[in-house]
Amino acid sequence: NRLNEPTYDSVMAGHEFPLDQDLIERIEVIPGPGGAVYGQNALFGVINVVTRDGAGLNGTEVALGWQSPQGQRQVRLSHGRVLDNGVDLLLSGSALRARGEDRFYDYGAGGAGVAAGLDGERADQLFLRLARGPWSFDLAYGDRYKGDPTAAFLADPLVPGQHIRDSYLSTQLQYEDHFADQTQHLLARVFAGEYRYDSFATWGGEAYRGTAASASRGIELRWLNTAWAAHTFMLGLELQDNPRQDRVSILDDPADNRYRLARGWRAGLYAQDEWRLSDTLVATLGLRTDRNNVGGTRLSPRAALIWQASPASTAKLLFGRAHRTPNVYEQEWDQSGGQYPTPLPAIDDERIETTELVLDHRPAPDLALRASVYQWSLRDMVVWSSPDDRYVSGPPVRARGAEVSADRRWPSGVRLRASVSLQDAQMQGQRLVNSPQWLGKLHWAAPLPGGARIGLEWLAESRRDTVDGGHVAGHALTNLTLSSRRWLPGVRVSLGIYNLLDKRYRQPIGTDNWTTSLAQDGRSVRLKLEARF
Repeated sequence: NRLNEPTYDSVMAGHEFPLDQDLIERIEVIPGPGGAVYGQNALFGVINVVTRDGAGLNGTEVALGWQSPQGQRQVRLSHGRVLDNGVDLLLSGSALRARGEDRFYDYGAGGAGVAAGLDGERADQLFLRLARGPWSFDLAYGDRYKGDPTAAFLADPLVPGQHIRDSYLSTQLQYEDHFADQTQHLLARVFAGEYRYDSFATWGGEAYRGTAASASRGIELRWLNTAWAAHTFMLGLELQDNPRQDRVSILDDPADNRYRLARGWRAGLYAQDEWRLSDTLVATLGLRTDRNNVGGTRLSPRAALIWQASPASTAKLLFGRAHRTPNVYEQEWDQSGGQYPTPLPAIDDERIETTELVLDHRPAPDLALRASVYQWSLRDMVVWSSPDDRYVSGPPVRARGAEVSADRRWPSGVRLRASVSLQDAQMQGQRLVNSPQWLGKLHWAAPLPGGARIGLEWLAESRRDTVDGGHVAGHALTNLTLSSRRWLPGVRVSLGIYNLLDKRYRQPIGTDNWTTSLAQDGRSVRLKLEARF
């Protein structure tokens, strides 16, 4: 179920994500352009979040969490089981409250000071899943409020009450079944969602409220056929109507208010064939055509050639193209004043092409190695133009990179994972802003006496350039986690220490802010208790 909302075409990635992480069964990452199947916005990859079900929970769970120095408290109550009539039920509610930290901020020309009591956050989430046979229904709702101590977009610093708020509802009814001796597979679903955004800030003492309201509904049909020898063929149709894509700017003087009341739609038709050319060679060919009310018609091809060189070695050559249509905010935003819609020059779709070679080798059952090299080109990337005071299509961005990784497991339960990524991304001969040249990761986990487990991770990245021509230094973070189900009877206890060495570091941020980078959290401690009965 696609989670990109219709107004900003964004996906929720923090506490505004409408699903508690404890309800996630697994996360699947599909790298590379996914536009051939998933449509617009699948430029660099697709993240598939698979939820738990009632049978897997089989009871009631109560979870309590506390984190310092953020003063964060969390509570979750979940119940799941298979009812006597065969319905698989999962119902869960979660709440988060955080005081935040009182930090000193340098606002440049706006002054400096401690943002006391301005970093608070709260989030509430509700999830319902019902399934029986081929039918399933799920509903996810999230409501998140976040205070803004940074005075984003050059708002007045140190003013109480400045915030953003996101409310998101996503529902889906789905039918999925197999026919004809499992050779035919049909998926049909209807979906609907609503998104509400609200923000408050002041500029020069004048109050400003920005709101957005959107609604979406649609259907998808997908047919998968495995009856043809050496072929796995898929054909799909997706239609989505957005009856609301509204944006409103409300100021102290009603004469300065601006309104953008809009609607939109998108349609996609896609096909993909996995063709087994021989016992060791498989080709995948996919093509999707998308049309919407803004960007016209776009084609998204996808091709892959997979060679099973040996039982332990595989080589993949991948190619893909995807696109993203500028969202309502980018199409219509104009700071010159007046009522929406303000006539603005059209912005082209962003388009990406990616080629990648991947080598997988498993020299032993408990050791997996992977190496890949890739290049991608992004054209017409939507960027903010200060001279034009609006969004425009920018120059192309080109990147080349390589990744290597290893995953080793031992019979004792010890696991070690490591990876290194290198990338050179440039725009007009200059290194791309906020793009590290390398990333390194190391994860180690092992059992401890008494049924406990320890996990240690090390995350490192190189320096990043900032929008003012400067840079933030590279850094490395260390996180430690301890967990056990035996410390308390019937209770799982976990203790996490994040940024264990209390590393001070900063992350770049975008234009139109008082600073070009923000300090990140130092050491924090999180305790969590989870009881099941």
